[in-house]
Amino acid sequence: MLITNVRPWGGPLAEIVVEDGRITAVKPLESEVDTQGADVVDGRGRLALPSFSDVHCHLDSTRIGLPFRPHTGGQGVWEMVMNDRENWRNDEWTVSERATHTLGRIIANGTTRVRSYAQIDADCRLERFEGVLAAKEAHKDRADVEVIAFPQAGVLLEQGVPELLEEALSSGAAVVGGIDPCTLDRDPVRHLDILFGLAEKHQAPIDFHLHEPGHLGVYSVDLILERVRALGMTGKASISHAYDLGSVSESTTNRLIEEFAELDVSMTTVAPAQHHSLPLTDLTAAGVRIGLGEDGQRDYWGPYGNADMLDRTWQLAFTNGFRADELVEHAVAVATRGGAAILDRDLPRLTSTVDRPGLDAGDQADILLVDGETVTSAVMDRGTDRTVIHNGRVVAETGELS
Repeated sequence: MLITNVRPWGGPLAEIVVEDGRITAVKPLESEVDTQGADVVDGRGRLALPSFSDVHCHLDSTRIGLPFRPHTGGQGVWEMVMNDRENWRNDEWTVSERATHTLGRIIANGTTRVRSYAQIDADCRLERFEGVLAAKEAHKDRADVEVIAFPQAGVLLEQGVPELLEEALSSGAAVVGGIDPCTLDRDPVRHLDILFGLAEKHQAPIDFHLHEPGHLGVYSVDLILERVRALGMTGKASISHAYDLGSVSESTTNRLIEEFAELDVSMTTVAPAQHHSLPLTDLTAAGVRIGLGEDGQRDYWGPYGNADMLDRTWQLAFTNGFRADELVEHAVAVATRGGAAILDRDLPRLTSTVDRPGLDAGDQADILLVDGETVTSAVMDRGTDRTVIHNGRVVAETGELS
């Protein structure tokens, strides 16, 4: 493939040469390039960016494509879990149909790497997990999808959940999920014993949803870090959400960032409106892997989300107060290559707000062409003239799957 007349990361016009799914050269547009036998994609002067990586989504709960409905959830995690439980079987489409449709929209909008949670509990058992696997299979040639076996309703509150998680890990789940060891299960030691035991047995990474406030959240994270260090799981743990970890003290914030960097513990954010998260730029400077995700989308948890990571990138920049072009572009780097480096630990971490990786010789040819004067303007305008390339093949054009 030859991708011509594009501006990588908003730079001068160039041509990108792709062979066997990888970028082999990026050359000025005036260069002579042998096009014989190549598929030529005319970029028409658009920006070339690494494709997006959605590393925190819930394909099993989405209602994208279905009629809009009033929100019926209450306050807090448990009430929201129960609201979802009361309603998800009444959807107009099956889990696999909803997950497949939403994943298709995610890809068509420019995302080719996805890490999705699949809820596993005593109510749905493996039904929702199997629906996410079906979506992964349906789009296997368009995106790389990793599935997390996720105990949304806790590990200990209902019978049989650890056994169901084990079954999922033997049936296609790639990651062990956990959630709020103190406030949900109220037994953090047993919660962590079970989940780290499963991770160790299946040689799988582990990811924790953390909604817990302030000092309690720090306490849970310290227990997680202790296990990561003791079990030699450097580079195999992620913390998601963690809205309040930065609220305790400056010294605690600095310590956590240092330990995350040391143990290569990654973080994923959904760019929440109100938060006291660990500072994004400080995490980057320390070399902590950070990725972005859309979370639930128009589901029983909330009406937000539209399967467009470019929109969520705007939200990341906005909620962090970024105005300078360097910082808005950094939000794009987090949403693209930052998330990719969580899924593939062989990829280098972002270490500066001026890092612009993903479009160099040797990189996987997962590329988004999008209209925009500059990268910042593309985030602000969020145009729809997009070409999505995965492994050196066009998989979507102007919102339609190939």
